[in-house]
Amino acid sequence: MKTKIFAALLGTLIIAVGCVHTVNDRHAAAWPVGKDKLEGRYERPLDQVYAASVEVMKRNGTIARESIINPGTNQVKTIEGKVNERRVWVRVEAVDPKVSAVTVQARTSGGGTDLPLTHEIEKQIALELVK
Repeated sequence: MKTKIFAALLGTLIIAVGCVHTVNDRHAAAWPVGKDKLEGRYERPLDQVYAASVEVMKRNGTIARESIINPGTNQVKTIEGKVNERRVWVRVEAVDPKVSAVTVQARTSGGGTDLPLTHEIEKQIALELVK
């Protein structure tokens, strides 16, 4: 009986520890260790920043899902895709009518963090806005 209880507790622990909250308000199987998100703010409207984010994701990899989240007064648009076999999530949120925030999150296929890729995608979005 003790082994069954121990096995059930161990299984629950593995499931609870092996999930992270993504920037598109979902969960993904990964190890919740280390920093995996970066944010940038730009003096541009939401639609312009979102279009730049879509262009960068298309140029670097593939887009699996685009969604719109309305958590209240601010509209939020998200992109989920793959870049170099890494799962990447991008969240574009209107801070006010003239300022938008971009949050980029990246994880390896094994569930680890990939901060260099996160930084590269965020930087490319900023450069796309300059064009």
